[in-house]
Amino acid sequence: MIYEIEELTFSYPGSDRKVLDKASLNLGEGQILCILGPNGAGKTTLLNCMAGLLKPQSGRIRLLGKALETMREKDIARIAGYVPQLHTPAFDYRVLDFVLMGRSPQMGAFGRPKAEDEAISLAVLESMGIGHLAEKSYRNISGGERQQVLIARAIVQQPKVVLFDEPTAHLDYGNQHRVLERIRQMAGEGFSVVITTHNPDHALLLGDQAAIVSRDGSIVQGSSEEIITEETLRRIYGIDLQLLWVEELGRKACLVPGLDKEQGDTESWSQ
Repeated sequence: MIYEIEELTFSYPGSDRKVLDKASLNLGEGQILCILGPNGAGKTTLLNCMAGLLKPQSGRIRLLGKALETMREKDIARIAGYVPQLHTPAFDYRVLDFVLMGRSPQMGAFGRPKAEDEAISLAVLESMGIGHLAEKSYRNISGGERQQVLIARAIVQQPKVVLFDEPTAHLDYGNQHRVLERIRQMAGEGFSVVITTHNPDHALLLGDQAAIVSRDGSIVQGSSEEIITEETLRRIYGIDLQLLWVEELGRKACLVPGLDKEQGDTESWSQ
């Protein structure tokens, strides 16, 4: 088992609200876990706890059987790569240099990148179809391109698991599907993947495990087929989403009914 999370509870300082309340989930080798939930439910908080960036008040996280709180940051980074939703660079770098930084967990304390590290970084950029960005300034590429570069930097760590916080949020439709295809490829190559998303159709496309983070801080996990239901989607998003079998696609798809004034009321926004 890659991750074992039991009875996790987390609140931010100064707040009485439990963002996560006795939340539990597991992630196996080569599995894809899609985490869905309404805005503010705690999806990003959960990922930050899994990456060791936040410390929960109670509960247990085990990574490859080891208690996360006993592990050094570098040891966690060798196993778990993390792709944040947004990233603003403090300094300007070539894209290749920025991706090359992902190799640091594989180096010694005073290690310097070698030719092998640069070759791995270039190969990942090429595999994602963004090799042409290697010599460009990281600050001067588009938001969508920057998101893909962040993914490349996580992959070159060669971790066991990659945690993606809404990796398609700033990508156009074509690049969204390229990222999802890359995630499927990663699972086929033995990576485990955790992805937060607001798009239930992405979870259906990936078709493995799904988890719902509720506003009360609880988590329900299971196969995408059993977890993603019309009733659950209505509860999460406050609109009448429909799951229909599309014969031409050979799968279920999440579809939105025609727009009407009733579905645009303010009550649905407050849920």
